[in-house]
Amino acid sequence: MSVELETPNQSRTAEPRLRLLPMIIFSSRWLQLPLYLGLIVAQGVYILLFVKELWHVSFHALELTEEQIMMSVLALIDVVMISNLLVMVIVGGYETFVSRLDLGGHPDEPEWLGHVNASVLKIKLAMAIIGISSIALLRTFIEAGNLGSGRGGYTEQGVMWQVLIHLTFIASAIGIAFVDKISDKGAHRQE
Repeated sequence: MSVELETPNQSRTAEPRLRLLPMIIFSSRWLQLPLYLGLIVAQGVYILLFVKELWHVSFHALELTEEQIMMSVLALIDVVMISNLLVMVIVGGYETFVSRLDLGGHPDEPEWLGHVNASVLKIKLAMAIIGISSIALLRTFIEAGNLGSGRGGYTEQGVMWQVLIHLTFIASAIGIAFVDKISDKGAHRQE
């Protein structure tokens, strides 16, 4: 009994040949690559912002009030959350819309990457935006103690609008998740 081993090239099925127009349209997804590379540069800018804020709070800790330190720490958390959002968009967007990363079981592969699609990415992004908005709102509430004193940087109307915008983010995320759940049920019924 003879056993033939498949070489890596033999095990792959032949890729279908596309006509010119479909090939151009399908290849246009690579136009997003500069956008993702630009987001990586933005990630670098956020690293600089983080280091600047960390430097400030570290070297002026004895001069700052507890409220100022708390505001600086919240600013650091905000930068980290925005940076996490950038990673999700860069990695998830590239994987979903441009090309597979083929990490081959790399030990550092994000757990969520294996089942990312446009729907999952939208929900993750919505949740990240709510988290970022929550930190910004918390910072506003801490500074809101100065409302009416002329020392605060916020007005009552400004705080109200920030709360309404945050609630809009929450309602949007719930709406996205609800539509996704309905779409999932419809897809399972069709199978």
